[in-house]
Amino acid sequence: MDLKLNGKVAIVTGASRNIGAGIAKGLTMEGVKVVVNYAGSKERAEQVVADIKSDGGEAVAIKANVTVAAEVKKLFEETVNIFGKVDIVVNNAGIYEFNPIQDITEEQFQRHFNTNVLGPIFTTQQAMIFFSEAGGNIINISSGASENPEAETCLYSATKAALDVLTKGLTKELSSRNIRINTLAPGVMETEGVQAGEDEMEKHIIEMTPLGRLGKVEDIAKIVVLLASDATGWIAGDRINASGGLFM
Repeated sequence: MDLKLNGKVAIVTGASRNIGAGIAKGLTMEGVKVVVNYAGSKERAEQVVADIKSDGGEAVAIKANVTVAAEVKKLFEETVNIFGKVDIVVNNAGIYEFNPIQDITEEQFQRHFNTNVLGPIFTTQQAMIFFSEAGGNIINISSGASENPEAETCLYSATKAALDVLTKGLTKELSSRNIRINTLAPGVMETEGVQAGEDEMEKHIIEMTPLGRLGKVEDIAKIVVLLASDATGWIAGDRINASGGLFM
């Protein structure tokens, strides 16, 4: 299937590692020019860019803290200066810290909601400015935890639930501008430092998952690519579960 993504430009936030890096690489494999956004490690981000270029793709790394409106504005401005436009935004940047409710601090609350909720609000505001009249595509990376929270994950899960609702509300607000927004909610993932079957909890999760394994970044990247294309043009304001059947 020709997804007709060749030549489009995407910003992927938090793309220097794990799922974000996988999404960036997956998009470039379809001919998308990608901005690998990062807030921390320049070295990691530049390695992702190097990997993409070695595979024949086109990408640049741009630093911006998504919790700071001025930095998000600059991120979009630099993207347009380099690639000439913005067509796709993937809100992947996020943080998670698991604590019992009695240990949650004001600082932790603000850090979680600023990154996981306010960040996507800022990028959406800039997308409204920088998308062309033809519109664009926003994909918010949520989590299976937004509908199936475990003990001591209430703060993180609440931010992802807020992101789910944000997606639905913004769809009604922005669809008239040809801006399509969806949420993708990965289940338990095999990422850096978390390899399948390393401990009893992971073995239990694998046993509970109908497809019999943890998710891989490639699994998520493929779905993002599909959601970014016109092949899913009738999907808007939806929450797509990608959990191997664990969260049904």
